Amino acid sequence: MEKHWPARFWKGKLPAPDQTTVIMHFTLKQLQSFVAIARDNNVSRAAETLSLSQSAVSSSLNELESQLGSLLFDRIGKRLQLNEVGQRILPHAVELLARADELERLVRSGEALGNFKVGATLTIGNYLATLLISDFMRTFPGTRVGLKVANTSQIVEGMRQFDLDIGLIEGDCFDPDLDVIPWREDELVVFCAPDHRLAKKTTISLDDLSEENWIVREPGSGTRAVFDRAVAGKLQQLDILLELEHTEAIIRAVESQLGIGCVSRLALEDALGRGSLIALPTPWFDLRRHFYFVLHKQRYLTAGVKQFLALCQQSRQPGAAI
Repeated sequence: MEKHWPARFWKGKLPAPDQTTVIMHFTLKQLQSFVAIARDNNVSRAAETLSLSQSAVSSSLNELESQLGSLLFDRIGKRLQLNEVGQRILPHAVELLARADELERLVRSGEALGNFKVGATLTIGNYLATLLISDFMRTFPGTRVGLKVANTSQIVEGMRQFDLDIGLIEGDCFDPDLDVIPWREDELVVFCAPDHRLAKKTTISLDDLSEENWIVREPGSGTRAVFDRAVAGKLQQLDILLELEHTEAIIRAVESQLGIGCVSRLALEDALGRGSLIALPTPWFDLRRHFYFVLHKQRYLTAGVKQFLALCQQSRQPGAAI
């Protein structure tokens, strides 16, 4: 299958010649302070992140603004808010720091993979990402990969703010600053406990489903978005008893016969195999979906990020371990 990587995945970006002299006046310390403050909007929190004093971080920012001849933040009381100039500069500063980290690792170890942070939505984070990261770190033992697990809207926001290097999501994303690349297919399953009344019926109707209590994911999650689209206009009523942030909590609630649920088949695979949960036929609903990679269009892709993306792509191929 053709890979839908943007061109920058394959070709590194070089700074324009007329930028080189200007960039050489900046220090990494200044750029690190700027990026840290931009992420936290607060000098004291940035200082904690960098393990520096507040005065050192403030001085680095002042020096950078002095060299640029422009303020990068609006000062609102004790809070710093990134202004328009700062917003334009931020992705370039993040890229320069990533390249510097890659260069340092290349010199020290002969490898240029570097450390990076992955953001994954709950289904992917709990059932795929940990396995992929474990495989990656066994293959490249000098690399460290951080993982943040949250719902789709939170992962997208983390990518927008440059807090994450890669997003693995199961919901929709239409942010113009982000590349959204299809990864692998998934489907949701409506399910119940084996002693539930619907598990004993030979045929199930839409009326049967309309009479049930539903236990589903919270709004803002990719799973909930697919579920809402699938059932819209199909059920006479939709009685949502519980909205839960964690798939395992939904599974436990359904096992306790509080109602019926709808989550990824990936999360139900073991329970369906054991017979502790029963999949219900729902031919009226289109519960298919895709998992996606999310990359920031202005963020430099290090060798480690590229290798990790390649590993994720291989995992969807027939015969792959995951």
